[in-house]
Parts: sequence; C-alpha cells; structure tokens
Amino acid sequence: MNTAKIAAGHGFIAALDQSGGSTPKALKGYGIEADAYSNDAEMFDLIHQMRVRIITSPSFTGDKVIGAILFERTMDGNIGDGDAAGVAVPQALHDRGVVPFLKIDKGLEDEANGVQLMKPMPGLDDLLARAAKLGIFGTKERSVVNAANRDGIAAIVKQQFEVAEQVLGHGLVPIIEPEVNIKSPDRADSDAILADELKKALDAMPGDKQVMLKLSLPAVGGTYEPLIHHPRVLKVVALSGGFHRPEACAELAKNKGMIASFSRALLEDLRHQMTDAEFDAALAEAIDQIYVASTEKTPDAK
Repeated sequence: MNTAKIAAGHGFIAALDQSGGSTPKALKGYGIEADAYSNDAEMFDLIHQMRVRIITSPSFTGDKVIGAILFERTMDGNIGDGDAAGVAVPQALHDRGVVPFLKIDKGLEDEANGVQLMKPMPGLDDLLARAAKLGIFGTKERSVVNAANRDGIAAIVKQQFEVAEQVLGHGLVPIIEPEVNIKSPDRADSDAILADELKKALDAMPGDKQVMLKLSLPAVGGTYEPLIHHPRVLKVVALSGGFHRPEACAELAKNKGMIASFSRALLEDLRHQMTDAEFDAALAEAIDQIYVASTEKTPDAK
C-alpha cells in the first residue's frame, strides 16, 4: 500500500529531517534563538516539539502529504500530547496516512572534484534494522554537487548506489539525493551530467527493485523526465534547495511527474510564537500551494 501511494504521487513528501548544524538555523527560522537552549539535548527537544506540532496539525494528513522524512531522534521519539500521547512518531504518521522515511547520512565530506561525498555511516545496518522494525518505509541520503565535474558526479552516484544497495537489503526503499547547488554557475551542465550518470547507474541495477531520486529543481524544466519514467525509479521528488516557496512551486510546476520534498519552503512561514490557529492556517496554506505545484502543475494554490 505504501509503495502504491508513493508511486501514485498524489501529494508531496515533507522533509522534517534537519539535523546537526542545520538545526539551529531551522530553530531560528521558527522564531527560537540560540539563547533559548544551552546544549544539544535542549536544542533537539525544541526541534522535536516543532516537528510534533507540524505532524499533529489538522492539515498534515495523507490527503496531500503522502510522506515525511524524519531525523533519527524524531523517529525514536513519541507524540507527547492529546489523544496520541505516547505514540511513536512513525506510527503517528501511519495513522494519518503519511509514509515515514528516515534520513541516514551523517553529513558531508570536504569538497573534492567539485562535489561533497557523504561521510562514513558506521552502524548503518543496525540503524536500518531498527528503522524497519519501527515501520519506516524508506531512507534518504544526501550528497552535494557544486560544479559540473563528471568525475566528481560519477563518484557521488557510485557512492549513493552503494548505500542504496545496503538499504534495499533491509527491505527499505532508498531516496538517493545528489543535490545540485542551485547557486552553481554551471548548474545546467551539472544537471545534465547528473541525469546521464544516474541513468547509467539505474540501467546497471540488477533485479527489479526500485529506488527514489531526490533532485534539485533543474535549471531547464524537464531535464529529469527520462529518469521519472525509468523502470527502476519509484518516484522522483524535488528539494527546494534555497528557493522560497513561491519560486520553488513555480519551478516545480515546470517538471511534469516530479513532486516536492520541501523543507525550508514548507516551514518558512511557521513561527513558535503563533497561536495554534495561526500555525495551522499557515501550514495549511503552505501544504495547499506545494500540493498544487506537485500534482496540478500550477505554481499557486487555487
């Protein structure tokens, strides 16, 4: 059922997986300054509270949000209040019709050949086994392309597919995320090289298992269309990559068959200080806009 829901793509995937160095920035955007917490435990507790507020909002359901990517601590956490108190986050998502994914990468290496590979992931098999038991459907692993260097991009794709094979071995669906930096001066060339290298890797996959791709909104609309229709691809989703929501939705609407997996563009109008009614209204508006851009391929909600 989860596979069919993701394949149908009638909605989008929320990226709620900020971690490590991106957490203070996410909290600041949410209206919580660094002086509100004194250590990592307090910081992660605050970001968990933000995510729970999102997940339990009336508008956050499988009608428009078909999946959500979680940080490991969020996967291990519970919903704290109301009727769902004590329910594990992955189960709470399932109960709302939202398919849970897990971010598994541990950050990026220093740049080489115009790209940043993923850091080693010690204990990955144990994490994948635990995720499967908690009802996680798939994973997400991110690396970054900063320049149109074919050797570097080929290395990123090779590493991503090696990790994907490990994920598939645990019965989970990997989201391969080689992000192209939208500020790169040769972004269109990077997109084209990446599309070519991904197709070669997909063509070489044995058996009939499928992966997902999470890609930057391309400089030229439709660049990734051959990948969208590849038999080894369950779904292609787009990251917002620094675009604000109106622009991200406009760019997404140019790419048929590609749905959103936005983080900042989804959360940018939400603030800790909002009343529940204000928060729910702002989130509902964002969800509606991203849903329309993903499914109806128009940049604005009707």
